[in-house]
Amino acid sequence: MAHYPNTLFDVVLVEPEIPNNTGNIGRTCVGMWSRLHLVGPLGFSIDEKQVRRAGLDYWENLELIYHASRNQWLSSLKPDQRVHVIETTGEKTIFDINFRPGDTLVFGKETKGLPNDVLDRFAGQVYRVPFPGAIRSFNLANCVAMVMGEGLRQLIMANALDRARLKL
Repeated sequence: MAHYPNTLFDVVLVEPEIPNNTGNIGRTCVGMWSRLHLVGPLGFSIDEKQVRRAGLDYWENLELIYHASRNQWLSSLKPDQRVHVIETTGEKTIFDINFRPGDTLVFGKETKGLPNDVLDRFAGQVYRVPFPGAIRSFNLANCVAMVMGEGLRQLIMANALDRARLKL
């Protein structure tokens, strides 16, 4: 049987603004064996009840890592770290990513997306979630769930995960 790591993905939210989105993303991370990295400054207090309400009772099981700044987060990356930046401006879609356990998935703030320094640093690794309808973007929490779901689907299809443990 295939073996999977304790952490499937590292999800990074750069300067998130809406506590409910962060709470929902935290809950998704718990359900997908993934860590959540919050990169400050945050647009809310992590203690706000909206964050915990959206994360429900799963929040206490979340592996949460806080980085005070983009520089602090960037310096924490390993030299061989696989980073996939998700942004509406990406020329490639998330279906072009060959997901692997341990990948880092990076998302920007709800109103402005990712800052240019992050986009420039990972210029060849910027992907978008395709949307055929007449919208500018998806809600951040929904976008994170779609990307993680595609990653999980790929890993299951590649037999990189233990299907019995996943209860499939």
